[in-house]
Amino acid sequence: MKRLNELLDDVRAIEIIEAGNPAIEALTYDSRAVEAGGCFFAVKGTASDGHSYIDAAIERGAVAVVCQIVPEHRAEGVTYIRVEDSNIAMAAMAAAFYGHPTRELKLVGVTGTNGKTTTATLLYDMFTAMGYTAGLISTVVYRIGSRSIASTHTTPDAIRLNAMMREMVDEGCDYCFMEVSSHAAAQHRIDGLHFTGALFTNLTHDHLDYHGTYKEYIRAKKSFFDALDRDAWVVTNSDDRNGDVMVQNCRARVRRLSLRSMADYRTKIIEMHTDGMLLNIDGEELWVKFTGRFNAYNLTTVYAAATLLGIDKMEVLTTLSMLTPVSGRFETITAADGTMAIVDYAHTPDALENVIATIEEVRTDDRKLIVVVGCGGDRDRTKRPEMAAIAVKHATTTIFTSDNPRTEDPEAILDDMIAGVGDRRNYLRISDRREAIRTAAMLAGRGDIILIAGKGHEDYQIIGTQKHHFDDREEIRAALLTSHN
Repeated sequence: MKRLNELLDDVRAIEIIEAGNPAIEALTYDSRAVEAGGCFFAVKGTASDGHSYIDAAIERGAVAVVCQIVPEHRAEGVTYIRVEDSNIAMAAMAAAFYGHPTRELKLVGVTGTNGKTTTATLLYDMFTAMGYTAGLISTVVYRIGSRSIASTHTTPDAIRLNAMMREMVDEGCDYCFMEVSSHAAAQHRIDGLHFTGALFTNLTHDHLDYHGTYKEYIRAKKSFFDALDRDAWVVTNSDDRNGDVMVQNCRARVRRLSLRSMADYRTKIIEMHTDGMLLNIDGEELWVKFTGRFNAYNLTTVYAAATLLGIDKMEVLTTLSMLTPVSGRFETITAADGTMAIVDYAHTPDALENVIATIEEVRTDDRKLIVVVGCGGDRDRTKRPEMAAIAVKHATTTIFTSDNPRTEDPEAILDDMIAGVGDRRNYLRISDRREAIRTAAMLAGRGDIILIAGKGHEDYQIIGTQKHHFDDREEIRAALLTSHN
């Protein structure tokens, strides 16, 4: 519990219509979750406007309302705080309400199009393996020490973020590693957090359904780095064309990594196999249980972050060599006859290209590559033909199927994808994802490779507005057992 005035120190209020200095018991932007003594944030969203629910919030017990437009008819005994942006105010007040927990943690944020989940998760796994207590905020799961919480967003809202960070501090966490999505940056969910370090992986085509243009997508990502304090550090990927753009005008200490040229952190791939790679990182050779150039970047990023956090170089390298791949990220399943299935979360053109390129580096000419891929509904349509073109260019056979169609017609999504294949005919169209996976298993001969892209760790499929249990890994295991036992 905090008094309202204690929460307003970092809020730029345009107007405060006071009704005393009430005790605030809880914060929320969902009128249905308001408790007695609560503070309600009227947030303008893409689907609804929280200002329409102010009266409902007050009826449920809100004693303070943060809004961008003060209602014409105001309730007695309620304090109204008018601000320019309710999201910004919510982030500042959430940090204050929970006692600024990120000032007591070493918080590292990871942003980019691809590699966020792997990088954040490997940092959590590494520090846990070294005996530290850590937290994790990721697309797959949230962790507070050893306790797991189901993930709802890549980066949750500011209230939940600060609440979890407070739990981390109270449970003895020294570190927290979190993914920072472009949505979170644009919606100011991370405002008010104190970051010790920030990592940039790469930037490619994604989320244009939300940001509108690639320029706005870049701007959202860059805003994370622009807001860092002088005492923070940044590691950026100088091999990515946007790597230096991200750190322009950044006040934090900047370090660079590269697989191509001289940099603060330099890695070379010496050997690559289906079950791992031999790398030279910072002048030291080590074998890792990961494969693919994209994973070499991820591991270099993890190495750089860990050493900047003060961990001994050789301890970092030793622990890196023991880490295992993240669930649903280039996860391999091998049948008795040597047929290999790879389940990967690749759902952007660049990610799909990277995964296929990795397979091509280790695939011999006598092994076919069968790719099963779809695109999500109610999301960026412009990447659909791009992903289809990449798949048919490299695969022996591509099977286009449903991902999470949501409220779109699955066949219309496939039409958008197939518009990108040109004159190529090395594809099948099977909208039922289970049937598509079974067909891939039947088409694969002894020792061939099947790539199932798009959903990775997800154990559900969203059709309409309903979630149904569906796990690519379960499906391909069952299909391989039937076809390749």
